[in-house]
Amino acid sequence: MKTFSQKPAEVSRKWYVIDASSAPLGRVATAAAALLIGKGKPSLTAHVDGGDFVVIINADNLVATGNKKEDKIYHNYSGYPSGLRSRKLKDTPATEAMHKAVRGMLPVNKLRSGRLQRLKIYGGAEHNHTAQAPEVFEIEMKVRK
Repeated sequence: MKTFSQKPAEVSRKWYVIDASSAPLGRVATAAAALLIGKGKPSLTAHVDGGDFVVIINADNLVATGNKKEDKIYHNYSGYPSGLRSRKLKDTPATEAMHKAVRGMLPVNKLRSGRLQRLKIYGGAEHNHTAQAPEVFEIEMKVRK
C-alpha cells in the first residue's frame, strides 16, 4: 500500500465563518490557523497547501481574558535608532490584532503567505462572501471544574 500524497490539483477548499465574539482571541486564532492549514482533513500533506478559506466576523467585539487588553504589547521596530514603536492591545485595531494572532500560529514557510490570503477578517457581522455559502464553525469552549 502506497502512502497518500495530495497533489495541488486535487485540493478542494471549503469556506468557514468564525464569530470572534464567541471565544477569546487565542482560541479563535488557533481554530482559524488549523482550518487554513487543513489540519482536520484526512488528505493533509505537509508540502501542499490544502487548507480552507476562513472568514472571521465580529472582530471588533474581540474577547481578551484577564488583563491582556492592558498588558499585551505589540512592538514594531523599523531597524533605525529610536525606531521602536509599541502599542497596547486596546489601542490596536481589532482586525490587525486578529491577523497578527493567526499569522503567528501559522508555520513559517513558503505556504504561509498563500494561507494568509485565504483569511478574511471583518469588524462587523456583515461580510461579502455569502455567495460561497460558508459553513459556521463553532469553537468549543472547555469548562474548568
